[in-house]
Amino acid sequence: MASTSSTPVILITAGSAGLGAAAARLFAQNGYRVVVNYSNNIERANQLLDELPGLSSIPRDAASSGSDAKNFAVIKADLGSRKEINKLVQETVEQFGRLDVLFSNGGWTRYRGMASIDENCFEEEWDRAFNMNVKAHLWLMHAAKKHLDETEGAFITTASLAAVNHSGSSLAYSVTKAAQIHLVKALAVMAAPNIRVNSVSPGLLLTEWSERFTDEQKEAHRQKTKLKRIVTVEDVADQVLTFARSKSMTGVNVLMDAGFIL
Repeated sequence: MASTSSTPVILITAGSAGLGAAAARLFAQNGYRVVVNYSNNIERANQLLDELPGLSSIPRDAASSGSDAKNFAVIKADLGSRKEINKLVQETVEQFGRLDVLFSNGGWTRYRGMASIDENCFEEEWDRAFNMNVKAHLWLMHAAKKHLDETEGAFITTASLAAVNHSGSSLAYSVTKAAQIHLVKALAVMAAPNIRVNSVSPGLLLTEWSERFTDEQKEAHRQKTKLKRIVTVEDVADQVLTFARSKSMTGVNVLMDAGFIL
């Protein structure tokens, strides 16, 4: 039976590690019930799930049963499948009774570099990049819209520095992330006046993905930033929380690159 608690709920896709996990921790600390979507690594998802109650600022009796199980959950779903996306949103609302924020954090790329046309002309990779970096966000918004309408909620996506600058892991990634930002602006118009739709575009983050780069490459990136720092997942999670709280921001993309492209 769904919870009738008025405590807000956030669904975080691709949420078991990296930026998604940082957002899960931050929102738990700020009084949200948190649903973490994962694709395959159930052990990692459950480790995060075990961690969240200890971080939570929710009073013990805030959920209908007063149990941690009513405050936090993990749900497996393939973001490449519209059917599974619909089921993910449905299960979230059935279990928690509402949806206030959807942090659409999923994406996909394969490293091809940005120097060679020949290395960037694999049709199946373009199809997967468009499916995961554009269509998945649209399907999530479509599935969540009626629930976010009810709570006057927020839909937030993770785009990329590569969306606004000729950079990134591949041409397909850069182009589809740029399309994602355009999608966000269109959705902000379509979802108004009740739902705010925004995106955040990080530069290099020290997640599992960055392990392919040497320490020297990471330091070179840091030196090229005007602030002489590499953006952290906690920095970006703070911006996601700001988007969730703000009632006056929509259609906005916030670039977080420590001044790398200035």
